[in-house]
Order: sequence, then C-alpha cells, then structure tokens
Amino acid sequence: MVSYRRARVAGACYFLTLTLQDRTREWLVQHSDALREALRQVIFERPCRVPAAVVLPDHLHLLMLLPEGDVDYSSRVRYFKSFFVQALRDKGVPVTLNEKGEANVWQRRFWEHLIRDEVDFAAHVDYIHANPLKHGLVGRVRDWPLSSFHRYVARGIVPVDWCGSGAGYIGRAGE
Repeated sequence: MVSYRRARVAGACYFLTLTLQDRTREWLVQHSDALREALRQVIFERPCRVPAAVVLPDHLHLLMLLPEGDVDYSSRVRYFKSFFVQALRDKGVPVTLNEKGEANVWQRRFWEHLIRDEVDFAAHVDYIHANPLKHGLVGRVRDWPLSSFHRYVARGIVPVDWCGSGAGYIGRAGE
C-alpha cells in the first residue's frame, strides 16, 4: 500500500480539494443543500472553521482551519464524504458500490496543502473565489452562488465586482 505523506500541523489552516469520482456528474451543485448539511454535521461533530469555500459541479475547494492542538483534517474529510453519500442515498440517488464495497461517489484521495502564511492564505482565498470563472461557469465571480465570495462581499472584504474589473485582493488569515 502506498503511504501518503501529509502535512500535519496542529491548529493550522489547510486548502483542500475533493473531487467526484465521475467528473461528468454534477451532484455537488444539484445537491448543494445536502453538501451544505454534510459540512454542518462535520463542523458540529468535529469543530473547525471554513474561512472560504466554493462548490463546482464535480469538485469543491475549501480552507479548513483546525482548532488549537488538532491535526486531524483527514477524518473530517472522511466524515464529510460519508455524510454526503448518505444524503444522496436518502434522496434516492442511485449510489453504486465498487468491488471494495465503497460508494462510487468521491475519488478516494483528496488534495491538501498546508497554508504557510498570510500571503498563502490570501492567494488560496483568491483561487477559491475565482475558480468558477476559471472553469468558464460564469462571466463574473459574483454570478456563482455556491461560493464564500458572497460572505466576503457582505463583510466588505472585497468589492462585488472583484476579479471582473481587474481589482485585486489581499485577505487576512482567519476571515
């Protein structure tokens, strides 16, 4: 078995990418209510903060800020995936199993990056918020509804026309 090396820093912030196994499915946007509820369950059971997130049809990006002394983002990801799969089943979505008995919903692995500093944090918030534009899903960042971008606008952190007008953004960690 391959041993994956993952960064483990207590109380750190991590950039995570989770992807559907079948990239032609649009389950994440079609069932965004179930995805949101799965995240709420994880935060309730294993407290953490999500300073930024975006949901696209076949993958999602988020920043996960762990509590002091906690290094376990992997179990949170596992719970999140499980809660979403169960929600799909509860909605009657046909979820098949692979030869190992696992649901054929998510890719087995996920991408993780340890946020190093304020500049790295800001760059990843920008990446998250610009992602729907990058994938050609919208012409303006503000037109994608499944993004924490709207929370940043409401708090006055970025202007509503950010990234559509050439305006830049440097955020602060933990916002």
